[in-house]
Amino acid sequence: MSPMLVSTESAFQGRTVTQYLLGIDLGAGSLKATLIDTHGRIKGEGAHAVTTAVPHFGWSEQDPEEWFKALCAAVPRAIAAAGIAPGAIAAIGISAGAHIPVLTDEHDNVLRPAIMWNDQRAAAEAAELHARAGEQIIKTALNRVNPTWTLAMLAWLQKHEPGVMARATKLHLAKDYLRYRLTGSWATDVSDAIGALMADNATGTWSPALTSLIGLDPALLPPILPATALGGHITPAASALTGLKAGTPVVVGANDTTVEFFGVGATRPGIGGVKLATAGVLYLATQGPAVHPPISCYPHIMPGLYYTATGTNSCASAHRWLRDLMFAEGGFARMDELAAQTPRGARGLLFHPYLQGERAPYWDPLLRADFVGLTISHGPAEFARALYEGLAFSIRDLLMAARGLGLSFGAIRLMGGGARSAAWRQIIADITGLTIERTEASDASFGAALVAGIGAGQFTSPEEAVANCVRLLDVTTPDPEAQAFYDQLFGLYKETQAALADINHRLHALTNGA
Repeated sequence: MSPMLVSTESAFQGRTVTQYLLGIDLGAGSLKATLIDTHGRIKGEGAHAVTTAVPHFGWSEQDPEEWFKALCAAVPRAIAAAGIAPGAIAAIGISAGAHIPVLTDEHDNVLRPAIMWNDQRAAAEAAELHARAGEQIIKTALNRVNPTWTLAMLAWLQKHEPGVMARATKLHLAKDYLRYRLTGSWATDVSDAIGALMADNATGTWSPALTSLIGLDPALLPPILPATALGGHITPAASALTGLKAGTPVVVGANDTTVEFFGVGATRPGIGGVKLATAGVLYLATQGPAVHPPISCYPHIMPGLYYTATGTNSCASAHRWLRDLMFAEGGFARMDELAAQTPRGARGLLFHPYLQGERAPYWDPLLRADFVGLTISHGPAEFARALYEGLAFSIRDLLMAARGLGLSFGAIRLMGGGARSAAWRQIIADITGLTIERTEASDASFGAALVAGIGAGQFTSPEEAVANCVRLLDVTTPDPEAQAFYDQLFGLYKETQAALADINHRLHALTNGA
């Protein structure tokens, strides 16, 4: 029987209060470490790239050992940039993408690459699970099974790699694997347990009914603890590799969407968020669970709050793809400059950003990206503008689907690396018709540091952490004239998407021997 959700509020009592908090976030393209003080001021940052393997169409895998090497590179950079002694760090918080399973054997060896959240290989297993027990899964774990959830991934592994499953003795979620490497402590939090689609939201424990659907041994699953609970201490071995002081406490942490939404001050029902990162994600804070499959629902850091999340597969990944393809000189800065200078509508060039199939609102792994309306007069400037607009249209697609389910959005807090672009912020405001707010810090690593501060007693509550550390940087409002234009262009975006969907499927069948 898996452990009940327990409180460890006293775990940090008696420790010397120090000034700095370290947040570590494993993103799809890099791992980032951020050091902050207790007023939320960033004192030092460090990052290191991680790579993704795509062995087959629709697959996406990463090497957990590369994650840890990235951590060992990024953390010393953040400490050096801050100019502090490692012993001045009061606590560490870790976050990573949800759903990502890491299986280890009895000797703690990783058995296979980690299947990423945007991997689509488990489509058949997800469909079978939904047909067999869809309502039970939704009632228990708040969400509808699809290929991005751990439950479906493990069902795929049971069928296609049974030898791996037979050798597995521990299941880690991505952030928990990194914490295990730092502390030797095995645990997870409620957000990642729900994200695995194997936990019972009502009890805060693993669900035997859900694990039995795929014949999973419950002994593989870690204890479930609060995100702010003590999750172990830096071991001497980890200290030697990272430069962190042995004995430094590490909180359990939460998945990246949970900490970053909290970290921009989304602490009241009705506050929305948009993340411009590898994926594009739309969030909404709600009082209690808001179960609207296929929109995802997770527990919030704030007691009693939940949040919905619905996302695309390609956002910053598409941004990076076009940069590498067309802007080797000048990079993102040149792209941004040209996009800002180019008229709205990109002179009749439309972009659908389905470079890796698509999740919401279509849930179709066979959709393909395209530029529609291309003429000989189009150049890099139009491609850049069309990409920005296409990604914003994709976010509007998410917004419309969410509103169709009865969800209501106020102002939007913007997150992710793309939030730095003033041109992109204005395009999003104009296309969605929403006021866009940006905070001084919005990375998941910043949110992870706040969670560490709550656990370490630097803040008496989540509310105090936000009040002390989260500050609004700027506000972008929609332009009515631009909004009217984009209403028309979005209609064309939707028409061409619908017209090309069947062609995408037939292209896949023709080129993949189906």
